[in-house]
Formats: sequence, structure tokens, C-alpha cells
Amino acid sequence: ITVPDIMTSGQTLNFNDSVTVYFQEIKANTSHYKDLWNLDIYGPVLLVNPGSRKLYSNCPDSSGVLKLEGKIYTGLLPVNINIANTSIKWNGRSWAMIMLPLPETSEDRLDLLSHELFHCSQTALGFHMSNAENNHLDKRDGRVYLRLELEALRQAMTAKTIAETNDHLANALFFRKTRYSLFPDAATSENLMELNEGLAEYTGTIMSGMNDQETIKYLENKLLVFQNNPTFVRSFAYITIPLYGFILERSDKYWNRNITSTTNLTDYFIKAFNLSVPVNLCAECISQYESEKILNEEIARETEKEKRIIHNTFLWYYTFPL
Repeated sequence: ITVPDIMTSGQTLNFNDSVTVYFQEIKANTSHYKDLWNLDIYGPVLLVNPGSRKLYSNCPDSSGVLKLEGKIYTGLLPVNINIANTSIKWNGRSWAMIMLPLPETSEDRLDLLSHELFHCSQTALGFHMSNAENNHLDKRDGRVYLRLELEALRQAMTAKTIAETNDHLANALFFRKTRYSLFPDAATSENLMELNEGLAEYTGTIMSGMNDQETIKYLENKLLVFQNNPTFVRSFAYITIPLYGFILERSDKYWNRNITSTTNLTDYFIKAFNLSVPVNLCAECISQYESEKILNEEIARETEKEKRIIHNTFLWYYTFPL
């Protein structure tokens, strides 16, 4: 369902009416996609204006901060609560908090709102919140092997045959396992983040209402944006699981229902795709994933990072001499 489906022809909406439409939009959408998790994840939502801290909600709170105004509830967010796109516990309820303005397109709005509503439903679904540290993804080799994995996944997603898809998937998982061999704790810490943010983002992607071709374009654009992130330590999960999940969804629509809080997602995908992950890859095989470009960019990034560290150390020493 989209905003034009709810609006009457020629109708001009004020802001409160627009918010009402957005709440109707996400409510209809979560109901439509309730089979994804065997649960309608619709629940309390707080839209927050970061400048004024004004709240717009689809339901009241127990303390009376939110007052009915037309068909929605409005109020001011208490100053002790940080503003972010997140899920929070407030006045005895779990709320999906989203900063205004919302994305312009219905697909992007539904993606964002569904992501945060998933977090509110995590406990009911048997998952736990986890923000495990993944600092190895700030190191050159961690970043290189993550980017190689993502490029292999991109090619798997756009491949024309199942055989080609599986070859690229096997190579993607080779890059992942190589990263884990270099950073032994990464297998656990990455898995925790992917169970938390990865599944939430997969939920948002599927619930956005895009068809297959639109999803492919969306994920490719998301990959381009991801490459420019200053750090990958948290953001990686927002792209890895949507990619693996979208490819797997073609053959197993509800694969996500098999996942629990103890699932090893890497092992799960290897088994679900029936893959044999190579022990080694030849240089020619690796080069098809823009390996030279990726390595050069990451060497340049590391060099620049080291220069900044030296510069800042120099400034600190002469500002605060021993």
C-alpha cells in the first residue's frame, strides 16, 4: 500500500495528516507481510523532530506525555532520551523511534520503519539485542576481504544462471572464511551483529514492497553508498544479510524463520545453498572481484590513516610536552 492509495484524489495534507497516512501505510504493510516472521510486527512508533524534539505517535504513552491530536498523538520527547533511529524502552513499552524527515519514497519509508519495528519484536521472535565489537573491519585486511565478499555477492545476485550464482556465493564465503582465519574472533562478533542488525535490515528490505528488479537495483545502490562509509565495523551487517537473504529467498521464501539466536549464519548459508567452499582461489578468480582496485584503495586509506595518527601525536606532544 502506498500514500496515494490512502489519499483521496486532489487532497492536500497538512503535516499531521501526512503522519497519519504514514502510520496507516506501515500498519497495512506489516499486516501484508506478517507471514515473513509469522508475526505482525506493527507496534508503537515515535517520529521525532530532532530540532524541536516534537513527537508524533500512533498510540498514547502511560505517563500522558503524548496527547491525542486528530488521529495521532503528539508531545515532546523528554530531554533525557537520545534521539536516533532505534528501538527504545519508554514508559513500559517498546517503541520504534525514527527521526524526521522520513524518506520521500514509500519503499524507503517502509524499509526504515520495518527495520526498527523488527527490533521492537526481537524478544517475541526469540532474538537478543547485540552490538558486538567488530574493530577488525577497520583494519586493512578485514576491509579488503569484506569488500571482496560483497563484490562476489553482488555478482551472485545478478548472475544469469544458478551455477554462476553458486560459484560467486562459494567465492564470497571463501573471502569470509579467509577473514575469519586472519581475525579468529570475527566469526563470533560478526555473527552477533548480523543476527541483530542484519536480520532487521533484511526484514526492512523485504517489507519495502519492491519487486525483484527494484530490489537488485536498491541493493546495488546501497553497496555503492556502503563503500564510502568511514568505517565498516557496524554497517557491514546492513548489507551482508540482505544480500545473502535476498538470494536465498528466491528458493526458500521463509528461510529466516529457521534462524534462532544461536544460529551460525555462515554455516547456515553454506548448507542452505548446498555449497562447497573452496580452500584456495587462483589469482584470476580473485581478480574478477575488483581485487586490485580494492587493495589499492585500502592501502591508500591505511596510509592516510597512519599519517593522521602521526600528525595528531605530533600535535599532542608539542601541546602537552612531558
